[in-house]
Amino acid sequence: MGLTRGLLDGKVVLVTGAAAGIGRAAALCFAGEGAAGVVVADVDDAGGAETVRLLTGVGCDAAFVHCDVADDAEVSAAVAAAVDRYGRLDAAYNNAGLGHGQAPIADIDRAGWDRTLAVNLTGTMLCMQHELRQMTAQGSGAIVNQSSATGIVGWPLVGGYGATKAAIAHLTKIAAVEYATQGVRINAIAPGPIATDMVARAIEANPAVEEHINSSVPMGRIGQPDEVAQAAAWLLSDRASFVTGVTIAVDGGQTSKG
Repeated sequence: MGLTRGLLDGKVVLVTGAAAGIGRAAALCFAGEGAAGVVVADVDDAGGAETVRLLTGVGCDAAFVHCDVADDAEVSAAVAAAVDRYGRLDAAYNNAGLGHGQAPIADIDRAGWDRTLAVNLTGTMLCMQHELRQMTAQGSGAIVNQSSATGIVGWPLVGGYGATKAAIAHLTKIAAVEYATQGVRINAIAPGPIATDMVARAIEANPAVEEHINSSVPMGRIGQPDEVAQAAAWLLSDRASFVTGVTIAVDGGQTSKG
């Protein structure tokens, strides 16, 4: 028998929104799966530095880059930082995102709506643009975009967030078809309720949300960030070599209920 290899042995990975939550869990998961280097990108400098400290603590080479994914120049610089440090970019997890706060459609704050679209949807597009330019030049690569269960079912009070996440899933399909013959696979993950600060804030703002979550998940619990990270690791790995253009729900069965 051969030695068991990590899913991402020797790969260089960029993770956006990696200062906390799912992004940090993913960075640590990728390190555990043998990544040769992880580039941590986020607007939270202190959180990003802590993620790098955790990564180096487990023996993974890592670097932090300040990056607002809605800023084209900063996204370009983050991808360039990976290439300058490691000579290539094998995989990218476009996880960065935010919400506009809970409100029915008629009451959504326009500034919050615009920022949500800028970060979630435009940010994902900008990340893919710069990642794809590098990956197609290499002739290989894999990208995972962060969608959401709210982009699959009609979850109330998150109109802007849900709309961006639905759009990300469809943009992923289009990109996957466009680049399928150029050595780059592009997929998405649609997490359900996960134990992150975003979910905690939603419950704090509206305690009824917790009961709604508990009753909506067939498995009867909120997911953990590492459970999303594990799915991302597989999609980014060579073991998913014939998988492109899909959105995988990591949601305890929530979206299966419709």
